[in-house]
Amino acid sequence: MKKVLVLGAAGQIAQWAIDSLKSQPEIALTLFARDKSKLAPLPLANTRIIEGDVLNIEQLTDAMQGQDMVYANLAGDMEGQAENIIKVMNTLNIQRLISINTLGIYNEVPGAFSEWNNQEIGEYFPPYRKSADLIESSSLDYTILRAAWLTDENEVDFEITHKGEAFKGTVVSRKSVAHLVTQIIANPALYAKENLGVSKPHSDADKPYFM
Repeated sequence: MKKVLVLGAAGQIAQWAIDSLKSQPEIALTLFARDKSKLAPLPLANTRIIEGDVLNIEQLTDAMQGQDMVYANLAGDMEGQAENIIKVMNTLNIQRLISINTLGIYNEVPGAFSEWNNQEIGEYFPPYRKSADLIESSSLDYTILRAAWLTDENEVDFEITHKGEAFKGTVVSRKSVAHLVTQIIANPALYAKENLGVSKPHSDADKPYFM
């Protein structure tokens, strides 16, 4: 049985991923959230819920014990959280990490959308960039997913770009990002040591359609 720790399990992308993974008997989930009341009851023998903070090294270490993979779906102090995740994974000899990040941290977004995106969320780029830098400089088998602006569309429709390439599109559904996460969990060799942009094909515009 593959044991997967979900950090930030109450997040919307994580909820899509959990919904898919919980029906797979070969996956044992540990759901880690600051407020477990935000998680729906999961009456499954292979799922447990832990309330805690990734910035609390003791709580994080307890949650990571015995895990095979870590999926981080976090916001807030991205740098501090990345430091703790890397430290505990190294201590417990856990190699595989999937980390959700955001578009724009490498100035990879082209055209007018780049200007709009920088105005809207540019202040958040430094800690998100630092998080990615820390993960990439670690010895972990990581996949970093830089998601476009997120939608609640009930669809799986995405394309990827690689680090160093111009970002494509403006939006992507949370369900699409979650689908990519579950693909990687099913096949841990997929996109190992890669940093990917994730967006909906043909969604290029000056800004997301809902703004």
